Amino acid sequence: MHQPLGLATLLRAATAGSDLTPLGASLLEHVKHHDDPYALLDLSLVLQMKYQKAAALAVQQQALQMTRHYRLKSAQTIQAPLKVLALKAPGDLMANTPFECLLEDADLQIEVLYVDARPLGDAELPEHDVIFVAACASDETADVLTRIASLTSGTGCRVLNRSEHVTKTMRDTAYALLGAAPGICMAHTVRLSRERVNEVASGALQLSEVVGANYPVIIRPTGSHAGQGLAKASDAQELARYLAESDAMEYYMAPFIDYSSADGLFRKYRIVMIEGTPFVCHMGISKEWMVHYPYVEMTTHPDRREEEAQLMASFDTDFAVRHREAFRHVAELTGLDYVGFDCAETSDGRLLIFEIATGMVVHDMDDQSIFPYKAPQIRRVADAFHDMLRRAAANANKIQRLASEA
Repeated sequence: MHQPLGLATLLRAATAGSDLTPLGASLLEHVKHHDDPYALLDLSLVLQMKYQKAAALAVQQQALQMTRHYRLKSAQTIQAPLKVLALKAPGDLMANTPFECLLEDADLQIEVLYVDARPLGDAELPEHDVIFVAACASDETADVLTRIASLTSGTGCRVLNRSEHVTKTMRDTAYALLGAAPGICMAHTVRLSRERVNEVASGALQLSEVVGANYPVIIRPTGSHAGQGLAKASDAQELARYLAESDAMEYYMAPFIDYSSADGLFRKYRIVMIEGTPFVCHMGISKEWMVHYPYVEMTTHPDRREEEAQLMASFDTDFAVRHREAFRHVAELTGLDYVGFDCAETSDGRLLIFEIATGMVVHDMDDQSIFPYKAPQIRRVADAFHDMLRRAAANANKIQRLASEA
């Protein structure tokens, strides 16, 4: 049988520039002769990393028809290993929290259960000490999150990132939740049908009536991530051209907030919060407003990497202190045990949040000869995530023990 590789291993290979084609061919040949759901899941991941989404999801469905329960990792501990149950939604790489990247070296037993439309009772949940809801918020996962909420409602174990809190991270919902919180700035994000966007572009509907501001605006299809389909329209003509080149039926639209620094560069941060404590994961610095990481500007400018390294070294005593109030509101209002967000700083000192989600990728897979400071920082994040799981399991066990003694 195929020895499963999993998300972290395959993502590390892809990030390093390895050609996954031979592996994909080998997995395809294997599943022709063996009913092996683990091999199918790995093949699905390979196909996704080669941008063959439709084929990847079809292969994933073949795996899930065989079984929805997978053991991703076995603990090295012989006696009483900590059993983590992650509840996932079927879908692409954006459908679930990529927690595997934070638990590569953790001594845990990790069980994964995919929750889909087929009936599943709580008695069928694999044995566990703590549950982590990995399914993220999207239109596609809404029903899954509802079913997960029902499944976990009666468990005596701790449930991290409960479904009802995960749903708060939808773009328009997040704005309604956090947009007016002290210390936070968010663009007024609205969800619009293609027809409504066309009305704005044609002038039949005033932009200010929709987003409460004038041009420029940011627009993207609902469900898009990593800048896919994201654009800035400076006037109605640009908005009309964007719509003509897009086939989506629904969009998110928001005013563009100029977050450039005094030197004209744009600085964007990825931060995760674990039980209310913020950790910086990377910082992108670019002359362009749409900042991706890593990219040529970071690899070719040593001074920008030095600034990122200094940010990581001073984050707890500087950035985290400046935005303490904003971080507290994010933790309290979302109710999430683990959540990430991409953000910047406004000229008046507020935390400008672009997106908040439980599915942001956090990893240490960048070239360490170029980014030597990043791996130690991500190790801190991974350790904190691991500690959260252990504390949650220990607290649940303590409560159960006290209840049995009462």
